[in-house]
Amino acid sequence: MLEYDVVIVGGGPAGLCAGLYTARARLKTVILEKGIPGGQIVNTGMVDDYPGIEEIMGPELAKRMEDHAKKFGAEIRQEEVLEVYCEGEDRITKTDEEEYRAKAVILSAGGNPKYLEIPGEKKFWGKGVSYCAICDGPFFKDEAIAVVGGGDAAVEEGTYLAKFGKKIYIIHRRDQLRAQKIIQERARNEPKVEFVWDTVVEEICGDDGAEHLRLKNVKTGETSQLEASGVFIFIGFEPNSGLVREPLDQDENGYFITDAHMRTKIPGIYAVGDVRTQLARQLTTAVGDATTAAVAVEKYIEALRDAKADQQAPSA
Repeated sequence: MLEYDVVIVGGGPAGLCAGLYTARARLKTVILEKGIPGGQIVNTGMVDDYPGIEEIMGPELAKRMEDHAKKFGAEIRQEEVLEVYCEGEDRITKTDEEEYRAKAVILSAGGNPKYLEIPGEKKFWGKGVSYCAICDGPFFKDEAIAVVGGGDAAVEEGTYLAKFGKKIYIIHRRDQLRAQKIIQERARNEPKVEFVWDTVVEEICGDDGAEHLRLKNVKTGETSQLEASGVFIFIGFEPNSGLVREPLDQDENGYFITDAHMRTKIPGIYAVGDVRTQLARQLTTAVGDATTAAVAVEKYIEALRDAKADQQAPSA
């Protein structure tokens, strides 16, 4: 079993930022990430809402964050976390390769995309169906593309996909978008983008790959067919909040509930970023959470060390 001061579960922006701060505080830190460090921003096109950086491509920002954390000594290991549990004052993190003992764990595991759960979605996954515009957009050059969703990700990625597709259909079950106004404005100003309102996708159809969608208007009940060889689904995601053996408080959607210091109800276990219940799920809030958690972890470990030192000190 490997021993660290801090184990960080997840290597997205929150995890990398937390690792930067804990390593900078001279705490022995490991970040465990099953995929490529950077989380969702690796799959994002242009990032233009990070203070001080007017425009930067998502993968570049992710690499900068990774390098910055490593600069201060944070170790990054590509392993999948299976479970986190308590053993006395220690917090044990079990992965598919190793076990880690630490005084504190910061949970920053983010989430997974939600699925439409309709016929054809799984069948054509990787054959027209995608959940990552920057990964798969170039495969649909000069083709019709359907984007499902009405939030920030759907509208932003739909606008990005206009770089490749000849026509972009953004399909939303309501008659108004939930995306930020500035993101909406960009989409409305893109001539390739067309909105399909009050509509849901009932089936993704095709032979060897996606070819068309069967749609239904939720107000009129009318069905229709939309030709599209690319189907990008952005309807939200579910938090990876099932990793901790001991029960933690969660909201109705499964997000961890913390206090202002990012502490869960179990001492030494913290939650940050998209896995934590909060109003805004943005890059800036993720790194803000991470900074707070890292400072709180430093103080928590110092208190444990001071208490241990007091116990070992000879009595007068």
